[in-house]
Amino acid sequence: MKTFTLPNTTVETSNIILGLMRITPLDDEQIRSLVRSARDAGITMFDHADIYGDVRHGCETRFGDAGAIPASERDQVQIQSKVGIRDGYFDFSREHILTTVDESLSALKTDYLDLLLLHRPDTLVEPDEVAAAFDELFESGKVRNFGVSNQTPGQIELLKRSVRQPIVVNQVQLSITHSPLIAQGIAANMVALDQSIDRDNGILDYSRLNDITLQAWSPFQKGFFDGVFLGDSENYAELNEVIDGLAAKYDVQPAAIAVAWITRHPANMQVVLGTTNVHHLLDSAAGSDVPLTREEWYRLFTTAGHILP
Repeated sequence: MKTFTLPNTTVETSNIILGLMRITPLDDEQIRSLVRSARDAGITMFDHADIYGDVRHGCETRFGDAGAIPASERDQVQIQSKVGIRDGYFDFSREHILTTVDESLSALKTDYLDLLLLHRPDTLVEPDEVAAAFDELFESGKVRNFGVSNQTPGQIELLKRSVRQPIVVNQVQLSITHSPLIAQGIAANMVALDQSIDRDNGILDYSRLNDITLQAWSPFQKGFFDGVFLGDSENYAELNEVIDGLAAKYDVQPAAIAVAWITRHPANMQVVLGTTNVHHLLDSAAGSDVPLTREEWYRLFTTAGHILP
């Protein structure tokens, strides 16, 4: 398992993250087994959000009640959670951030979060309120580092006018087939080519220039929750043929190649795996440090339907 230090932090973490948004149906032992298997594989970061579960803090409560991370081992892992999505609207107000973090800490049965992410953009954001909340959380020791999810460079810059702590991560959707943040830059300035349209104001380059780590969610999705591309011979026959060939070459499962396509990128991205199946988790996590060549990486890119000018 590849590990690295998150830029602008002292956090030594894995490039694979276990996402816990689906653990509500699991019993305590199943949750402990899932987390234990992840840790045995070298995964050190665990991803939550206040909205995950059938009720607010549902998955965080299951995680905490199951004793997934013993108190004596808390400093060996990183727990991150997210705040800001409410029923029908977004809310980055100081009051909501502070209240939600206290609720998350109580549910998770921990004294601090290693990272707190603002969950998607709130167009009504008042950066001074976010800054006040972050200052209070940081100074109290409740949150050690901060980030965002699904935000553009301009939205991050707006926050940075007031927020004193570094924005260290941005969690974004990314897979071989859903990769506009990569594909656009490869086909920039090409008239009438959809791939050339800038949909995010240069998230990838901005993140690399500003030492912001991208965390890729839905690494197997065809599009926005349109199903997975792995095994989809109707729409992605050539891509799956290439994936299967590389899986055989590197002696891993196809899911590992899909993960490796992301972790191979020099932006040093992390991949969020949201499965509750231990075998699927381990098969996918094996892609952490598969050394795809440049030719292999671009072959996956083009057989996914992207264009090289």
